[in-house]
Amino acid sequence: MIQADSDSSRRVAYFYNRLIGKFHYGKEHPMKPKRIAMAHSLIVNFGLYRSLDVYLIREAQLEELKKFHDPEYITYLSQYMSDNKVNFVKEYCSTNNDGVIPENLLEEYRLITKWSQNKNTKNLNAEYKVGDSADNPTFSGLFSYCQFSAGASIDCAHTILTGQADIAINWSGGLHHAKKKEAAGFCYINDIVLCILELLRIYVRVLYVDIDCHHGDGVEEAFYLTNRVMTLSFHQYGDDFFPGTGQLNSVGLGVGRYYAVNVPLKPGISDGPYLDLFKKVTSRVMETFRPDCVVVQCGADSLSLDQLGALNLSIKGHGQCITYMKQFGVPLILLGGGGYTIQNVSRCWAYETGICLGQSIDEPIPTNDIYYKNYRGDFHLHFPIQENVENKNKAEDLNKIVSQVYDHLKNLENAPGIHFHDVPYSFYPNMDLENDEDNKLNMDMKQEISLGELEQELGISDEANAISVNSGSRKLHSKEI
Repeated sequence: MIQADSDSSRRVAYFYNRLIGKFHYGKEHPMKPKRIAMAHSLIVNFGLYRSLDVYLIREAQLEELKKFHDPEYITYLSQYMSDNKVNFVKEYCSTNNDGVIPENLLEEYRLITKWSQNKNTKNLNAEYKVGDSADNPTFSGLFSYCQFSAGASIDCAHTILTGQADIAINWSGGLHHAKKKEAAGFCYINDIVLCILELLRIYVRVLYVDIDCHHGDGVEEAFYLTNRVMTLSFHQYGDDFFPGTGQLNSVGLGVGRYYAVNVPLKPGISDGPYLDLFKKVTSRVMETFRPDCVVVQCGADSLSLDQLGALNLSIKGHGQCITYMKQFGVPLILLGGGGYTIQNVSRCWAYETGICLGQSIDEPIPTNDIYYKNYRGDFHLHFPIQENVENKNKAEDLNKIVSQVYDHLKNLENAPGIHFHDVPYSFYPNMDLENDEDNKLNMDMKQEISLGELEQELGISDEANAISVNSGSRKLHSKEI
């Protein structure tokens, strides 16, 4: 049953590209982009997409990625070739066609030869942490995967800033461990930082909230010295749990002191104590910091039964965090993140898409869902959490965390000020149209796209789902009135 609440008037932008679910870290790797396609399939089959403004994810351009990441790192990542690919193409070209390189492989062979002859390649692998460990493997289309994730998060910021949406969603984003020039924790490009940097071009203050099981270290590090971004992370901590950062006394430096807020948790915490803690901390943060926009990393590895995390939240408990942040009425961006029991990740993100629309979903998985068999064992959207799991977080310890956070926040000036500067007409890359009225008119024009094209992009095949749409350069579907 899908129930709509009274607050369903907000415009929600949703970013997706069917290619995103086709990337593959490797058979044994816990990160599975397939979970994004599974979540999308539920969003379509529950009919949620009808109430969304759906945008086709684009690949972020190199110059956009360099707004945060080191230019040399981006260049390296864009040109990266795995040893397997190098060896395969070289062997193929040397053993086939009597040593003559096929025309369709000529350019690739040249690039591979240049790459393999670069004496610094192995040193760079170690420096940038790409392909040098099981955590951050190389795989086919790695850089395109990064570009899609970042492009969607950047455009989430654009839709908020231009007033096209009140809430923007990119479940392919939330890769919070990536550093300025280093891959970490399955993350290569930090789409969150890039998103927030776009928001800061207009907004004075941005709040980042992270409910992933792992500490949002890459985002915290990026904004550790500023008072324009407050980072707030609720995460499992201790016993060498990755990444090992995010202790309570990690609060920022310089003008950014006390603008990093960390809530370290022990394994086993369930909905009740987690939500009580979440509401006490976030309400005080919102009151003190008064952000212009909130970015939430919705990592689903904080759910019960996750393969890597040891927290014990239900989907409804996880979703109540979104419901609570939504009630403040501040522009909201939701990004994906961790989550390694993929059938539960997709459930969670579909449910939270519904929350953004004011719709509460509590139904069985639709039998026509193409991933239906992935839910075998329990074909309901909501699954039971683990019973008899010890909550190692004592009430007095949680109260101490709240008290310590409150003490830190007392040190802040309410709503820090900032000098404004001129902002270009357009946020989109290569679209600085201030002096080009013809192009501006073209950008504003809308053109029809066929239903077949839309269905192909959305992965819809059921004729009962037929809808009428208009499209601009990236929009695939407008909310049905």
